[in-house]
Amino acid sequence: MEEITYKKAGVDIDEGERFVRMISPLVKKTFRPEVLTDIGSFGALFKLDTAKYKEPVLVSGTDGVGTKLKVAFMMDRHDTIGIDLVAMCVNDILTSGAEPLFFLDYFAAGKLAAEKASTVIEGIVEGCREAGCALIGGETAEMPGFYQEGEYDLAGFAVGIVERSAIIDGSEIKTGDSLIGLLSTGLHSNGYSLARKVFFDAKKMEVSSYIPDLGMTLGEELLKPTRIYVRAFGALKQRVRIKGIAHITGGGIPGNLPRVFPEGIGAVVRKGSWPVPPIFRIIGEMGNVPSDDMAGTFNMGIGYIVVVSQKDAEISVSLLKESGFDSYVIGNVVQGKKEVRYE
Repeated sequence: MEEITYKKAGVDIDEGERFVRMISPLVKKTFRPEVLTDIGSFGALFKLDTAKYKEPVLVSGTDGVGTKLKVAFMMDRHDTIGIDLVAMCVNDILTSGAEPLFFLDYFAAGKLAAEKASTVIEGIVEGCREAGCALIGGETAEMPGFYQEGEYDLAGFAVGIVERSAIIDGSEIKTGDSLIGLLSTGLHSNGYSLARKVFFDAKKMEVSSYIPDLGMTLGEELLKPTRIYVRAFGALKQRVRIKGIAHITGGGIPGNLPRVFPEGIGAVVRKGSWPVPPIFRIIGEMGNVPSDDMAGTFNMGIGYIVVVSQKDAEISVSLLKESGFDSYVIGNVVQGKKEVRYE
């Protein structure tokens, strides 16, 4: 009988070790002073600076990037998908007012290609540096026969910290408060099953199709990385009392904004109060997608919503602008059901 080895079974340990050597210098660029272990340990150690807090509370979140990965495979471009992974996790924990501390990733493929995988990690490193958190650990899994050739899967896990008295939980939100909508870069990492259905199944388009209204190819538009809002939060928290934050992901504004409201509180969102990126109009028109379905699937150009007192609305928009984040007052809080009404 022919000799059977782990490598012949589809798992190349040498390639995995080469991959670790390739990414080590990249990952170390994200390390904060609190990181106590180097890459390769069984567990990652991170020392909390508890002197900064009276009652420190850890906030955790985990996510992936959904079927946006399919677009990356179609484009054979892998340098931005890691930014999406970090963004989806840190933007979530940021809604509680947490400072992101560290991040871990999970990368799985049928056959590990070190160069391609390291390009993905480069994006994760870039996202972590933007968010100010350390890429402290991860897992690389080679699983023969489990994924289609050339494809991989990603998951991320972020941990942050916040003073207990500073937790943002929406409990202070009151009627009359303003909704500050921070612009997205496009679809971010949600709604890709619908977008792919419209573009690739219904319209038989290619990622290389140039769309004049976008000024770029379809693939370039769909791979725009999710925006990370950590710096935006930092710009506001020193000057403004933030009452609530919503990360606008799958479900759009109607599905996410009410999650931060106390009972008896709803919102009115004013149509036309922000510039909607053309990609959303194009999806709606090409797919004949009902407007309710569009609003309940995509962020429609608003990636993050911050709730502040009406008196703080103008300065909030100004502070965000100074920090490089375009934002608009898109509505206000009203008494009623925990839902969003458009006017």
